[in-house]
Amino acid sequence: MNTSKQTIEMKDKKVILSTLWIFATLNYLYADVFTLFFSREARDASMAFTPGAVLGFAGLMETAIAMVLLSRILKVRANRWANILAGVLHTAAVAGSLFAGAGMPEPFYIFFAAIEIACTLFIVWYAWKWRNPEGNLANI
Repeated sequence: MNTSKQTIEMKDKKVILSTLWIFATLNYLYADVFTLFFSREARDASMAFTPGAVLGFAGLMETAIAMVLLSRILKVRANRWANILAGVLHTAAVAGSLFAGAGMPEPFYIFFAAIEIACTLFIVWYAWKWRNPEGNLANI
């Protein structure tokens, strides 16, 4: 494979991963907005979070937002591992949120969670399969 074709493929992978993080982030945001407006718990104001929990949620959200940028600028090896780790973290967080409440989550939340989990699992798989066979383009 020639160097210019390999460079284009590496950049394409970066764009795809970045776009997937945009997709996941928009789903997180819409799920949160729907929860605020349509969730019984939110309407009843029974969902009280400590400042530490809110900070944790903010940090989790910020990792997804940061991955939009990091997927485009990190070198191949760091990029792969950042996407794998962030994808696993977000998959676990969303899966855990399905079981965190007292009862069954709202159907809209299950819908959003399924999409988010599928997206982050795809990110993990896509990053895992990303190889740099010649090793000479590690700086891309």
